[in-house]
Amino acid sequence: MRDAMTVVEAAFAGALGAAEGDEETALDTGASAMGAAEAGWEEVSRAVAAATGGVLRGCRARGWEDADLLRMARRELRPEHVRLAGLLTEAGSADAGGLLSSYGAAERLDRFAVATAVLELVRLLGRLPRITPPSAPGPVPAPSGAGHPMLRRIRALLAKAESTLFPEEAEALTAKAQHLMARHSVDEALVAGTAPGAGPGARRIGVDRPYEAPKALLLDAVAAANRCRAVWSAEFGFSTVVGWEPDLDAVEVLYTSLLVQAEAAMRRGGGPEPAAGPGRKGGRGGKGGKGGSPSRDFRESFLIAYAGRIGERLAAASRDAAEEAAEGSEGAEVLPVLAAREVAVGRAADEMFPQTRTERLKGRDREGWEHGTAAADRAAFHGPVGPSRRSRG
Repeated sequence: MRDAMTVVEAAFAGALGAAEGDEETALDTGASAMGAAEAGWEEVSRAVAAATGGVLRGCRARGWEDADLLRMARRELRPEHVRLAGLLTEAGSADAGGLLSSYGAAERLDRFAVATAVLELVRLLGRLPRITPPSAPGPVPAPSGAGHPMLRRIRALLAKAESTLFPEEAEALTAKAQHLMARHSVDEALVAGTAPGAGPGARRIGVDRPYEAPKALLLDAVAAANRCRAVWSAEFGFSTVVGWEPDLDAVEVLYTSLLVQAEAAMRRGGGPEPAAGPGRKGGRGGKGGKGGSPSRDFRESFLIAYAGRIGERLAAASRDAAEEAAEGSEGAEVLPVLAAREVAVGRAADEMFPQTRTERLKGRDREGWEHGTAAADRAAFHGPVGPSRRSRG
């Protein structure tokens, strides 16, 4: 009798080794063997948890974090795979005999379907390439933490900006939040200075479908305004942002909020477009789109213009905060400290990503461009539709 681990390891090897086009046969063969294993479903479940643990350790050794793996499952597979990935990443050394039975019951899947989902997930994760680890060279200070009083105040401002029905109020609240973020960053920089042992860190932030390129541009703009550098990994659905921890907190919080605000503004401008699922792309058409919703060109142009104008506004808010700090009692120290930090961030980003390229994004729909600029600045855009750039790894 073949034991459960032998069956599972053979199924995993078949799923991972199958050539493109032959994977369906390999998955069916492996899933059938797992479902019919004489050792029993509980033993198969334990073997799956143990074998998947090896796959996950390999992913981590190649630079992937658990959050990245969940993001890839969400990006390339289906919701049930994401839930399975969450269970398997948390399984650890605990007894996993009931893991697959519980998962199957929750998802209403039989054993063959559960085994197939396991093998589809393993094939995706086990074939991921080596990537740059999300940590900048050199020592990294302790995170400032999401519980910092200033960050809580900033989150509250942005929550109000997201919920208000009045664009002018949203703009004012967002600008205030950025000002507070920038001033908090300056204050922390003055406290920490450039003492030995301090250094920038790095964080991966998801850039989800659809319209990934304009969203990456928005993240780049937010990062630049907060003295960080963002490098987009298009094929994996995230950007790596390099900077000091308080600035990384600010970038993540503000980017998320600005996306919510952009989507709300697009809905006000023309109605929602169905989100693209795995393997599907949004359709193209005229401005009206199907059912009266804006076209893909409209939405892309909207987001490109939105990102560019938001970047200008945020940069201005950051400059105001730095000038305000420079006028204080420690003003003579502000500019040298900030300049030293920007140099350190640039050096760390270049060491992590020695080869990057800059791509140009250009809006193709003038109406979308004008609406995006108005959403960011509450003023009509009258010039030609222009290009914007963002770095890509």
